[in-house]
Formats: sequence, structure tokens, C-alpha cells
Amino acid sequence: MASQPAASAAAAQTASSKSAQRSASALERAALDRLFNAFFKLPLFAAQYQRRQGRPPTLVELQEQLGLRSPGAVAVLLQVAEADPRMPRFLERDAATGEIRRVDVEAVLAHPRFGKDLERTLSGLEGRAAPAFRAARLDGGPVFESASLAGRAHLVYFWFSNCPPCMQTAPVLAELARARDFPVVAANADRVLELGVGDAERAAYTARLARFTHVHATAELSEAYGGVSVYPTFFFVNRGGIVVRQMVNRQDRAALEAAIRAALE
Repeated sequence: MASQPAASAAAAQTASSKSAQRSASALERAALDRLFNAFFKLPLFAAQYQRRQGRPPTLVELQEQLGLRSPGAVAVLLQVAEADPRMPRFLERDAATGEIRRVDVEAVLAHPRFGKDLERTLSGLEGRAAPAFRAARLDGGPVFESASLAGRAHLVYFWFSNCPPCMQTAPVLAELARARDFPVVAANADRVLELGVGDAERAAYTARLARFTHVHATAELSEAYGGVSVYPTFFFVNRGGIVVRQMVNRQDRAALEAAIRAALE
């Protein structure tokens, strides 16, 4: 008969093993959920990118935007999308490289599942009033209210952690915003995208952008701003509360300067 200490140790080991199995299972489910969500974002993202950038996204850009760690995952998603009857026939790809050669935006617009969402996204907010919102701050401070910026030109900027075009654009934006005393509300979409990024990891980056007002994006906030699906997305708002410029993806200094000037005029 096993001694009581030995039995207790065995029970503890069994409990630890079951806990590890549950954790591994939860991680696997989270990874599958991310792939599932990325799969159904493909048509909207590709069409929006084509329309706003004037070219198809590259495989690397798809990997960055969909939060996938491996280029191979993008290739698999595209292969499945081309064969899945739930998807519009919206892609033409290079047989040798696998890169997207053409995105048929009209095919996505005509699709009963994706058409209305894409139409709303492509219509944009330029010339329209910026939606009012309230959002929790990343640092846990008082809830931010967009009404606090009434009468001031500003930017609402959607991004997520470890997004390469966000990381490249934000430092330039921060420098320009500081020089012009131009408020930036940076809405982080980690939770919306279910990326599993911790508070400490976000804080390490946002500390370098201390002049921004850092808030958590929500599904409702993203929808209010037209269904944000490309990151970063920028909404430059003038003193009258009207969106004067809407831009997506990586932006250079000249484009950001021009947009800030347009908002301040």
C-alpha cells in the first residue's frame, strides 16, 4: 500500500499533468480560432488593400496583417480560399511564386456574405463626422471620451502589437505629432484580434509613444469607424470633427505631414 506522502505526490503530478493538457488544448483552440478568423478576413482585407493601395497585397503583407507567424500559413489559407465554395472567386495568383497578381474587388462586392461589409469599408469616412466613442485606457486610467477633443484637430489611429507597418510608421508619426502639438488617440486592437499579447509587452512599446492617448479598441469601435481590417488605419479629424483624411497601411513622413496639415487647416 502506497504511503500517504507518495500518494499525495502522485495525485499532485496527475493534477499538474491534467492542467498542462488543458493549457495546451486552450492554446491549440486559440491558434485554430486565429486561423479561422484570418481565413474569413482574406476577401475583405485583400479587396480593401487593392482599392486603397492600387495593388494586391504581397504574401509578406498578408502575413503581417493577419497576425500569422509563418509565410506557409498564408499560402495554405490562400489555397483553401481558392477551393472553398463559401468564398468568392477573387484571386489570381502567380503559379510560380504564389504571389497574388490580381484581386477582383467587384467579385467580393457582389458576394452575399462579404459585399455589404466591404462596401461599408470602402466608402470610408472622409467628409463625414468622426464617430464619438468612449474607450478604456491601456494604463487603466479614467475612461477616455472622444468629446474631450471637441474643437481640436486630432488623429484616431488603429494598430496592433508587433504589426510591422505599425512599428515602422508610429515613431515618425510621434515625432510629427509632437512638433505640431497634434493629439493622437492610438486604439490598440490586440484584444479585438485575440492576439494574446500581454499588458507588459504592450506597455514596453507604448512607453516610447508617451504623448499618444493609448486606449483599447473594441469590436464596436472598429465597426463605428467603418469596420477596420487593415493596420494601421488612420483617421485625421479637423477642428470641426470631420474626417479629412483616411489612410491605411505603412505611411511615409511626407504623407503623414500632409494629412496633419489638412486636419489643422
